[in-house]
Amino acid sequence: MSTMTLEARSTLRIIDADTHYTEPHDLWTSRAPASLRARVPQVKVHNGEKAWVIDGDKLIGFGANPASVIMKDGSKLNSMHSFLATQIEDVHPSSYDMKARVAMMDSQGIYAQVAYPNIMGFGGSRASDIDPQLRLATIQMYNDAVAEAQAESGDRFFPMCIIPWWDMKAALAEIERAAELGLRGIAMGSDPHEQRASNGDQLPDLGDPHWNPLWEICESLNFPINFHVGANDSSMLWIGDLGWPSMADNLKAALQQPMLSMQNGRVVGNIICSGLLDRYTKLTFVSVESGIGWIPFLLECMEFQFHETASEFKFDLTPAEYFRRNFLGSFWLENRNLANDIRAVGVDSVMFQTDFPHPTCLYPVGDVEGRVSELTAEERAKVLSLNAARVYNIPLS
Repeated sequence: MSTMTLEARSTLRIIDADTHYTEPHDLWTSRAPASLRARVPQVKVHNGEKAWVIDGDKLIGFGANPASVIMKDGSKLNSMHSFLATQIEDVHPSSYDMKARVAMMDSQGIYAQVAYPNIMGFGGSRASDIDPQLRLATIQMYNDAVAEAQAESGDRFFPMCIIPWWDMKAALAEIERAAELGLRGIAMGSDPHEQRASNGDQLPDLGDPHWNPLWEICESLNFPINFHVGANDSSMLWIGDLGWPSMADNLKAALQQPMLSMQNGRVVGNIICSGLLDRYTKLTFVSVESGIGWIPFLLECMEFQFHETASEFKFDLTPAEYFRRNFLGSFWLENRNLANDIRAVGVDSVMFQTDFPHPTCLYPVGDVEGRVSELTAEERAKVLSLNAARVYNIPLS
């Protein structure tokens, strides 16, 4: 790991609030009962190529791509085409092995990491057209596996659980079970109304009272609700359709990330406008892998528009006040005016992330504390460590 060295090691216990776990090929098959072993997610040869499938032959994911740009020798790929061609045997074991992950974290000066899934979608929305029993079993096996990974890491790697959002009773039971397993929050899809419930009915959007039991249990357990960019089926694309048709795929991929980041503003704005934060004042929402530079503009624009076009609607707080009370965002690539942006968002509402080992990840990590040197020591501690420790209940001693 010769490339995995810090330019300057921080004195803080830095927490990385957004990473990903490359699911081993036997994650599900090694846990499935015989009746489901042929149906759970697994890698098979499909149309002549290795690919992740579910329920025998339904494709999920991008072939058998391990969603890692960190190669065995510690080098990093910077080409989307090269990335899509990689297999799990090509990438660094820190992508999927906890011993190697912790060693990588130590080499980078990272104390703890929060992690999100790949194969089942960043909010668990994949494979929505299979039967509910298989979907539920798949989610439960995933949560069991990542709870084991958390324990193997010595409680330094904290995966977010995924839930059976199509069935409220099952979702509540799985959240309680995840909490008993030691998991610390949920990864939630932003647009469940694009999907159907287990009885076939169209699900409502997150502003509907249907979701009140979910908010109640998350509030009671102090479980943060995390909206990762691309956490719904229509946006869960590496390249996507946001670029013009004439654009090269690698350029489309370069455009996709900033566009997805700003689309998370739609999620934040809808939650605020829904009014649910006047009822559930202690909920914590996290906008994951979306940066922070757009947040002050969104909130200022919303406040202006509330006054201009929606003055008849009464809320307890302003959009900026809701954000500071109920939301957090995270930065990784931003450098220009970073200290000013952090203060504009609120030093209690910002965390640091790397997105390891995905494309666009911050790697090597480098001198993170130096990047925020314009902040006070107290502000740096909050942004790089204490805020994430509070939100995800991560002990620092």
